[in-house]
Amino acid sequence: MPPSFMPPRGNARSELDRESMIGGQGTCMTRDIPQIDLSDYDRRKPAIADALWEAATQVGFFQVINHGIDAADVDAAFAAARRFFDLPLGEKAHYARRPGSNVGWEYRAQVRPSTGTPDNKESYQITLPQMGNDLWPAESVLPGFQARMRRFERQNWELGMKILSCFAIRLGFDADFFTRNHDPASAQYQSTLRLIHYMSMENARGADFDFWRAGAHSDFDCLTLLHQRPGQGGLQVCPGRDADMKDAGALAWTDVPPLAGAVTCNIGDMLMRWSDDRLKSTLHRVRMPRHDEYLGPRLSLPFFCQANRDAVIQGPQKKYAPITARDYLDERIRANYGGGT
Repeated sequence: MPPSFMPPRGNARSELDRESMIGGQGTCMTRDIPQIDLSDYDRRKPAIADALWEAATQVGFFQVINHGIDAADVDAAFAAARRFFDLPLGEKAHYARRPGSNVGWEYRAQVRPSTGTPDNKESYQITLPQMGNDLWPAESVLPGFQARMRRFERQNWELGMKILSCFAIRLGFDADFFTRNHDPASAQYQSTLRLIHYMSMENARGADFDFWRAGAHSDFDCLTLLHQRPGQGGLQVCPGRDADMKDAGALAWTDVPPLAGAVTCNIGDMLMRWSDDRLKSTLHRVRMPRHDEYLGPRLSLPFFCQANRDAVIQGPQKKYAPITARDYLDERIRANYGGGT
């Protein structure tokens, strides 16, 4: 950007205040999770856009099928993630998350504002322009890992841009608006593929089940695409239209069982703000398994469509002051990793 350009200095205060109030147990209830077929996308785009808009404005959470990512590629990505997390702790420490960044490996480091306790997980974040050779495991350590993850990252980006294009049109932007603002060719690109390993609870003590695998939160991004393994449940959601209650104990949560071939999607706070709150970001969490459920490790692979750092976030109706995606994301990261560390 030109040297004289002064980026907007809005803030993410409303989202942070909301997240700090949602840590209660709440109750559980059954809800329908919309399932949207993306097959024959180019021909059916108007109908797909209508279905996505309905789901995103009313619920904020939905699943897509016939999405174009081959099942073999999903399986290969999970296998590569498993190999990474099976590395010794000392080896994974070579790829540790840098302070203030959203790349690299972390172990029980993410403390949700909703709970004040660390999530019971480890994760590895891939944000391509920020990686560098030191954050990728060498070929001698994990053969083919970098190539596999780059391929999977690109496949998820392409899927995310299809969905965001439908939202762009309905918001009154041109069809490629969000694609330009998530440009992977830019050094400002900050969409992130995350590999997550929730720890096994097979030998856990009773008190360990009182915590969360991932505390209640809304995502920082525009759109999250989540790949899960059948049989490894625990994800719960509270739809956007039901999440504005002041009493966290009154929130009603719904289990989202993993389905083979489905990608679970949710609107993030960045897109909710960009849409002047028309699209609803969704509270979600990962509960501990019950004693009669699968207690082993849980893997998930989310992809976060996060606008390029120099993108300016402001909706058509200008409900919020403009803010760059860089400042927006940095505020949210600081709140989750102890003041910028």
